[in-house]
Amino acid sequence: MAQVTLRKVVKKYDEVLAVRGIDLDISDKEFIVLVGPSGCGKSTTLRMIAGLEEISGGDIAIGGHVVNDVPPKDRDIAMVFQNYALYPHMNVYENMSFGLKLKKTPKDVIDHKVGHAAGILGLAPYLERYPRQLSGGQRQRVAMGRAIVRDPQVFLFDEPLSNLDAKLRVQMRSEIRELHQRLKTTTVYVTHDQIEAMTMADKIVVMREGRISQVGAPLDLYDRPANLFVAGFIGSPAMNLIEGEIGPGQVFKAETFDLALPTGAGRQGQPSLELGRKVTLGFRPEHLQLAQTGIPAEVVVVEPTGSETHVLARTGKREIVAVFRERHGFKPGDKVMLAPDPAVIHLFDTQSALRIDLPQ
Repeated sequence: MAQVTLRKVVKKYDEVLAVRGIDLDISDKEFIVLVGPSGCGKSTTLRMIAGLEEISGGDIAIGGHVVNDVPPKDRDIAMVFQNYALYPHMNVYENMSFGLKLKKTPKDVIDHKVGHAAGILGLAPYLERYPRQLSGGQRQRVAMGRAIVRDPQVFLFDEPLSNLDAKLRVQMRSEIRELHQRLKTTTVYVTHDQIEAMTMADKIVVMREGRISQVGAPLDLYDRPANLFVAGFIGSPAMNLIEGEIGPGQVFKAETFDLALPTGAGRQGQPSLELGRKVTLGFRPEHLQLAQTGIPAEVVVVEPTGSETHVLARTGKREIVAVFRERHGFKPGDKVMLAPDPAVIHLFDTQSALRIDLPQ
C-alpha cells in the first residue's frame, strides 16, 4: 500500500515560512493534484515528499513508514520534472534504462521493463533515437518512461506540461490520466494550471501562502468553494465576485442591483444574515442569462470562441464576465440585463472570506 501522509509539515528558509504546518492524507492509488499560484508552496511540498528538500518540522510517511531522514533514492518514488532532464548523449533506451543499470539490474529484466514502458507510452519505434530527434511530447514520454521502469510506490510530477504548446498539453493531460488508470500508482501532481487540476485529479489540494485552503474532488471545489480564494481560483473564466451587504427582507444589496436570497439563508448552523452584514456574492459566468430584471450592465468586450461567447461587461465600478452558449450580436456599449441562476449562487462573509451555506 502506498499511502502518503503529511503531518504538521513545515518548510522554513531562513526567516521565510514556505510551508506552514500542513496536514494531508493521500490514499493508495489516488491521483492528487496540488494547485495554487506561484509561491504558494506546492512545489516545495512535492520536493519534501521526494526528499529533495529537508523538512523543517513535522513528519512525512510513505506506505506507513516515516521517511524524514530517508534519502530520495531509498523512498521508492519516481519524479518527472518540468524540463524532462534527459541525457542528450543517450538514446531513448539508454535514458529509460539508466537508473536500472545503476542498480545493476540484469539486462533481460531491463529489456523487459523498458519494452513494457515503451509499449505503454508509444515509444517502441523511437528507442534508438536521441532526445534532439524527438518532439517535446515524445521527450516528456521518455521522462515518464524512465519513471515507470522503476515501478515505484509513488509518482511525483512537477509541472510536467509547462513547456509544451497548448494542443500538446491537452493531449498529454489525457495520456497521463490514462497512464494512471492503467498503472494505478499513487500519484502527486503539481501545477499552477487549474484546468489541468480539474481535468486530471481524483482530489485537488488548493494551496495559498504555504497553507491548504481546501481539499476535495474537482466538482466539489467547483460547486462548493470553502472561501473566497478558492472561489476565485477554481474555474475559467473565474467566478464573478461582488461585494455588498444584507438588506431588509434578506436581500443582497450591491452598488447597482438588489438580489433576493433563498429563504432561510444562514439558518442551517451558519451565522445569521443580520441586516447590514458585509457579504460577497459569487456567481459563475456560465450561470448568467439575459433577463428583464437583474444586474444592469454595459458590454465592454465580446470574445467569440466558437462554441461559446464570452462577454466582459461593466456594472457600476465592477466588471463581470458572462458566458453564453447561444450566439448573440453583442457590441461594445450595448446595455444588457443579466440575472444569475439563484439555485447556484454563492455567498461569502467579506471579513472572514468563508463560505455561507445557502438552503437548497
